[in-house]
Amino acid sequence: MHAVTAGSAAAPARPGRFHLWMAVAFAVIAFAGFTPSYWRPIVFGAHHVPPMYHIHGALLFSWTLFYLAQAAWVANGRTATHRAWGLAGISLFTLVACSIVLIKITGLRLAEADGFGDAGRRFAAVPLLGLAVMVALFAGAIANVQRPQVHKRLMLVVMAATTIPAIARVFIALLAPPGAGGAPPPPAVGVGPSLVAALLVGIALVHERRATGRWQPIYAYGALAILAQSGLAVLVAPTPAWLAFAGWLQHLPD
Repeated sequence: MHAVTAGSAAAPARPGRFHLWMAVAFAVIAFAGFTPSYWRPIVFGAHHVPPMYHIHGALLFSWTLFYLAQAAWVANGRTATHRAWGLAGISLFTLVACSIVLIKITGLRLAEADGFGDAGRRFAAVPLLGLAVMVALFAGAIANVQRPQVHKRLMLVVMAATTIPAIARVFIALLAPPGAGGAPPPPAVGVGPSLVAALLVGIALVHERRATGRWQPIYAYGALAILAQSGLAVLVAPTPAWLAFAGWLQHLPD
């Protein structure tokens, strides 16, 4: 759900094209990051997870490709098509958000069954606080659909935040200690991927500075929000209040 300045014949093509290339980068990161832990095991028939994980995966990858299509329409001057699909994008994002909550509930129950209940409840702070930031940014983008320059920048930040789980899979694969098994990682594992996501936003910040001569505060605040949610997750994850909330979520009726 990316946009450009409406009705401006003098608007340069570079910003729209830049957002298209960023959308391509987000798609590559999303697919590549999940290749070792999801796509490759599926191809070789070695990935056995609850159906909800496959539903979530389909929704999340669809959302990434949808953003790519929206960016491509704008970059090629098909703004009307971009806008016509706006409600579909809102619906798809809503489904993605709901699926994140549902797979986290499933993950909490699986962690409990495997004897990692407390670790699972602590790690739940990472995706759930990340989701809260994504929803807030997305709501801001939707509230500014009539301000295309604000809308498109907020959507880029949303997509950068969306890449965090894929980036995290790489960090976990490289940094997981021997014998970690199926134990949920510590919340601090989200700091590195969040830093990479913030750097992706930083690319946009630097690009627009070079293209327009101005710093865009939306990118700066967006990068700070991405970093803040990972730091906050580390701080709140071990608190009794969070553990009680995660336990309540875990025991919600099916």
